Formats: sequence, C-alpha cells, structure tokens
Amino acid sequence: MKTKGIPTVDFSAFVQGTAAEQQAFVTSLGQAFREVGFVAVVNHGISKSLVEDFYAASKAFFALPETVKRKYEIQGLAGQRGYTSFGKEHAKHSKAPDLKEFFQFGQEVPEGHPLRDEYPPNVEVQEVPEFNRLGRALYRAFERTGAKLLEAIALYLDLPKNYFEPFITYGNSILRAIHYPPITQEPKSSIRAEQHEDINLITLLVGASAGGLQLLNAQNEWVPVMPKEDEIVINVGDMLQRLTNNRLKSTTHRVVNPPREEWHLPRLSVPFFLHPISSMRLDCLPSCVTPDNPLHYEPITAGEYLDERLREIGLKN
Repeated sequence: MKTKGIPTVDFSAFVQGTAAEQQAFVTSLGQAFREVGFVAVVNHGISKSLVEDFYAASKAFFALPETVKRKYEIQGLAGQRGYTSFGKEHAKHSKAPDLKEFFQFGQEVPEGHPLRDEYPPNVEVQEVPEFNRLGRALYRAFERTGAKLLEAIALYLDLPKNYFEPFITYGNSILRAIHYPPITQEPKSSIRAEQHEDINLITLLVGASAGGLQLLNAQNEWVPVMPKEDEIVINVGDMLQRLTNNRLKSTTHRVVNPPREEWHLPRLSVPFFLHPISSMRLDCLPSCVTPDNPLHYEPITAGEYLDERLREIGLKN
C-alpha cells in the first residue's frame, strides 16, 4: 500500500502477529527504507489523545509573546534543549534560514547514571506547565515505538533483534515541536524548511497540522507526503544510512510554503529524532560492505558525527 508516494506498513503485524506476519513486516519495512527511505505506519501504538493534547500545548507555547519565549532560549546548548527562535537554523547546504521556530525536549536519566552529566536538563516552561508533562510522555511513547521499529530493522540487516538496544537505551534522542508562523510578506525563500536529510538513526513524525512535506524520489522528483490522521511517518536518518553503508536510504526532504491563499495558516509538526548514545560507533557494518557496494564512510562515533552536523546547520559555533 502507498500513501502519497510512500509505502504503508501495519505495526501491529510485528508486535502481535504470527512469525510469518512479523517476517513480512520486516521485509516490507526494510524494502521501503532501501528504496524510498520513508514509510507510513498504522497501528503504531502512540496515543491519539496524547498527540492531540501535546499539539494543543505546543500551540499555547508558541502563542506566547516573543519576550516570554526567549526566556527559554538557553545560550550554549546548541538548540538541544528549550526554545530556538525564528530563523536560527538552516539546512546544511543553505545559508538562508528556515522559516520556523522550535522547542526541544531531550533525554532524562536517573541520578548517578554515567550519562547524567552528558545531558543538560530540560527547560521548564512556567506559563504552559502541561507542555512539559505532555512532552515527556510523548517522548517516552516515541522511544518505545522507535525501539520496536529498530528491532525490525536489525532483523532485516541479519543482526540480532536487540542489536540497537544497548545503543538507544538512554540515547540522545530529541522531541521537537516546530512552529512555522503565518507568512505575512513575500518570503526571501519559498521554503519553510530547506531540503535536508536528518542526522539521527530514524525519525518518527506525527501528522502535521498542514501539508508541505515533500521527499525527493529516485527519479529526482519532489513527492508530497501527507500522512493520514491515524499514521506516523518514519524515515531513515544519516546515522543509519552511514551504519548500513548506504544500504538503507536517508532521503532528502523539505517543507515548502503553502499557496498564497493559505499564507495566513501556521503549520505545526512534531518529529522525534531517535539518536543513540554518543559513544556508539557508526563504522559501516561489515555485512553491508561488498564488492558491489564498497566502503563509503570513515569510522566515526555518533557523538562526533552529531557535533559535526550541528555546526553545519548553524546551531553550534
């Protein structure tokens, strides 16, 4: 099945299905990530009411006065926690800023955990307290679904089912609420978010409040991606592409501006960027290096790679 140019898979087949249904899911997911890099997932297990409540809290946060929001823009965190104001981030190969502002929630670990000092605390918004509570709950829900999806990816790659588990437990994942404000004058760029690839292992995206997401397919054509209400969209990030030596595809995508008659409509979207712990090595898997697919990447850790990419997109000096 396809949804607006991307395949659709039923997650319940992997979580609750027979051995044959689980294997069919693994094959379908792997082929989608190999050929398209994107897939729509139904029966994903993330509560619809939780998503709706977080969207409402996000709208309330972004509706706050600019002076209030900027209280939550913390210098020195490279946008990895709290608020990032309009026009700060740009795509890797572009100097034009994206037409968006966003807020990020990160990983939280228990007292005494060896990673405790690596992760800065989350930024607490006093004016919209439910924003913090719901953000934490949605973060955990995405983590659970993402971990199960990575089990399927591991099986597709002929790895042990739990291959990713030690790397993503207390991983450096990010939940981002993105607000694209109404367009009030002729924009310098026709793009709300310039074409880019995600940095992480996989991204999980719950349906945006408006269209605009497009991916670049193998024929070099921009294809609209508009998930249905009950779907989430999953895409491969550069870390997973790197780990698999390009066997799985981190697909270029963008968010285009709406037609002029819809300029007055803001857009809100909520992606979850699933990252591993910083010490995970992204050296290409030996099974993915063949005479037909020679080694494409130098060895690097996830932390080193993230640092490099944050500098490229303007979030880190």
